[in-house]
Amino acid sequence: MPDFQNEKSKSGGDAGTGSTASAAESSEPLDSEQGQTTIADSVVTKVASISAAEVPGVHELGAGAARAVGTVTQKVGLTDSHAQGVSVEVGEKEAAVDLTVVIDYGESIPQVSDEVRQQVIKRVEGITGLQVVEVNISVHDLYFPGDDEPEENRVA
Repeated sequence: MPDFQNEKSKSGGDAGTGSTASAAESSEPLDSEQGQTTIADSVVTKVASISAAEVPGVHELGAGAARAVGTVTQKVGLTDSHAQGVSVEVGEKEAAVDLTVVIDYGESIPQVSDEVRQQVIKRVEGITGLQVVEVNISVHDLYFPGDDEPEENRVA
């Protein structure tokens, strides 16, 4: 993921610190003359999670062990289901997203990955106003129909 620690120096400064562009001329939707808007990591996480899950071919987000633990902790109310399989890094004006997904068997992994990437960028940028600099996708597993059904006992 990119380093957001020095983001101000990369962006050429901001209003009030030597920048020649005024806030009104700037295309910065999160920073204006009337104030500044800060987007929490959890907001970007939820947007990325929901938008990735909207793409056909994505069965679910998260790795096997994380999904199992996540199911238990969600049932007792300890975690948010939208955080599973999503990691974000949010700066003042940019965000980077890492996703772990399970793809339905038979789907084209490159095609589904590209659609997920485009959907996440579109939704995060549209909803938060942050520029998405990267969306990294890790395909952790394939889902086969019937994987969710419990196995039958062979011994009575």
